[in-house]
Formats: sequence, structure tokens, C-alpha cells
Amino acid sequence: MKPLIEIKNVNRIYRDTHGNPLYALKDIQLSIQNGEFLSIVGPSGCGKTTLLRLIAGLDRPQSGQLLIDGSEIQGPTPERGYIFQQSTLFPWATIYDNVAIGLKARGVYEKEKARVKEYITMIGLDGFEKSYPHEISGGMAQRVAIIRALINEPKVLLLDEPLGALDAFKRIELQQLLIDIWKKTGTTMAMVTHDVDEAITLSNRIVIMTPRPGQIVDIIAVTLGEERNRNTDDFIAIRKKILEVLHLVITNPQPEYII
Repeated sequence: MKPLIEIKNVNRIYRDTHGNPLYALKDIQLSIQNGEFLSIVGPSGCGKTTLLRLIAGLDRPQSGQLLIDGSEIQGPTPERGYIFQQSTLFPWATIYDNVAIGLKARGVYEKEKARVKEYITMIGLDGFEKSYPHEISGGMAQRVAIIRALINEPKVLLLDEPLGALDAFKRIELQQLLIDIWKKTGTTMAMVTHDVDEAITLSNRIVIMTPRPGQIVDIIAVTLGEERNRNTDDFIAIRKKILEVLHLVITNPQPEYII
């Protein structure tokens, strides 16, 4: 089966103040299958977010190729939704209008407006349609941000630490929401996270990256069933394996750059 996304020998290079090259990403090769949930973990500054931005078309590599359905990624489009750590809702718009904005931008609102209510119901926010972002909690706002991207029916949803700013209870709640949405929609998802347990809970595969220069050191398949208990021996074994790989890649850490 042909992958949905193919990343071939991608390099992303920045320059320091002296003009010397700094590799954010080096020789990245990765395929993402249609319908899978992939997580990317690694030390701070290893290029996880840079990789996600390249897939989104928000940045361009110096060399290599990024393909979606066999076509080169050359810029952002609605087929690649992007969720930031903060919700980034439009503060002047109601929850309903925030969700509907993508449909309006594509000129299909009148035809598909019933889907706005459907998606708001899916995340359990019935009754909040007329509320504004400052009137709801951070967890609720992030729910809205997720469906605002999903309502455009993207081929892939890219999530850049979307739950990182939430407390532990809200984080677990939204992890389950992401699982439910993924199962219901079948949307391919690729997520950056620092939380190893979160990656194991959500993912089919977990990509582990090295410190700068960011490279893929391992890809671990998560072969657990749908119901994932963090206290089972199998879950703990996968966690141990990931932490062992992460320990090895940071034994001789390079200077960190937030890229």
C-alpha cells in the first residue's frame, strides 16, 4: 500500500550568527500510512516541530522531498490541518463561527453548515455555540481548535503538542477525545509530544528523534489492543524501551536550540 505521506532524505538547515550551518533535521526518511496515528518524541530542540511544519507546508527543506499522495508539498492547504499547543481560536468570533470559518473560506458553508452543529456535538460542547473563546476553559478551546481543523476533512491532522498546556486530568480527557475522533473519522494523525505515556496511549507507531542534528533513531510499533491500560506489563515494556532509547540519545547532548 502506498503511504499517504513520504519524507525522503529531508534536510532543514539554519545558520548561526557566524553563518555556520545548524542542522535542525538531517537525512530524515519517514512514511506515514493512511489512517494511522503516529507520534514523534525526542529531546527539546531536536526538530520535532520543524518536521511537522515541513509536512504542513509552513516551512521548506534545503534538500529532499515531502510528498502527500505522491504530489510534492509546496505550501499549506486545507488537506493538512494543523493544531498548535495553544488553541489559537479567533477571539472575536463565537465558537460556532470559529468552527464554521473553514467551510466559509472554501465557499461550501451553505451546503454543509449542518456539519458545524454535528462537530460541536461530537466534542460535547452543545450549548456553547454562542460563547466566545475567553468564556470557555483552555481544554474546551482546544476541543474547538481540533474540530475547526477536522471539519475541512483534511487528509492528515498535524498536532504540535496539542495537550501540553492542559492539566493532567484535562489532558487524559482530551487524549480519549482524540482517540474517539480518530476512530470515528479515520483521519491520519501525526502528533509531536514530550509525554511518552501519551504517545503509547494514542499511537500505532512512535518515532524517536535524536538531539540536534535531528535524526530518526528508532520507530517503535505499538502492538497493544484498543483498550490501553498504563499499568499492564505490555504497556510498561514499551515505555521502558522508549525511555531506554531516549536515554541513549541524550547521553552526550548537544547544545539545545528551540527550532
